[in-house]
Amino acid sequence: MTKRLLALLFLGACAATLPGCFPAVVAGAGTAAVMANDRRTTGSQVEDENIELKIAQLDLGKSHVNATSYNGKVLLTGEAYDEATRASIEEKVRKVASVKEVVDELQIAGNSSYASRSNDTLITSNVKTRMVNNPRFNVLHIKVVTEAGTVYLMGLVTPEEADAAVEVARTTSGVSRVVKVFEYIGK
Repeated sequence: MTKRLLALLFLGACAATLPGCFPAVVAGAGTAAVMANDRRTTGSQVEDENIELKIAQLDLGKSHVNATSYNGKVLLTGEAYDEATRASIEEKVRKVASVKEVVDELQIAGNSSYASRSNDTLITSNVKTRMVNNPRFNVLHIKVVTEAGTVYLMGLVTPEEADAAVEVARTTSGVSRVVKVFEYIGK
């Protein structure tokens, strides 16, 4: 018992002297908890991150493009200057390794303003906040993306969970439209 107490005290003292490492350990533990509650396999989660990184490295011109990958399905949001640019972007994304499907929601328009993007970030935050502790679904199973007031919902969910998530998003202030990009699973 005394050895155990001394070991804990020693570890606590070490953590206090390593301020840069301690938050990293705590953040790593938090990430592990989120990954463990995700319905995707760990490999799929890592591959989704890789897909997003590969798309970010593509030459997409001066268009404002957001690519969000969930279970190999890529959601494209943002703006392209013309239809030819939009088609070119979608074609480049489809060729990225491990991409199973592309949901092209790019708008033909000039790039959105900083104020518009900030508003979208606020809407996403509000939707996620309202989803926390919802008894009908787990917020960790749903990814929320907002572009120009439109909320896109991604994830591996049951139809009942999808309906509940849509209801939360639909009734959040500032949301003009909700688009389901879910993959449906059985319970």
